[in-house]
Amino acid sequence: MADQEDLISDLSPDLTSALTSAPSPDLAPAHASHRTTTVEKGRFMSAQCSCGWRGPARRARSKARTDAAEHEESP
Repeated sequence: MADQEDLISDLSPDLTSALTSAPSPDLAPAHASHRTTTVEKGRFMSAQCSCGWRGPARRARSKARTDAAEHEESP
């Protein structure tokens, strides 16, 4: 670890601060893109999102699609 710190200290001050500081919140997007899909398991269907959200299993496929649409509107 000390070798790594020596390498960083040899760099220019601008690059050193970029490597050691946290990312700026100004660069973060307002909200991450949500992509939902529906998955069938037997007689049930559920909505899933790329953010990790999962909707409840539904027998009514239209309700699972509604769950997905509502999640995209208000994550």
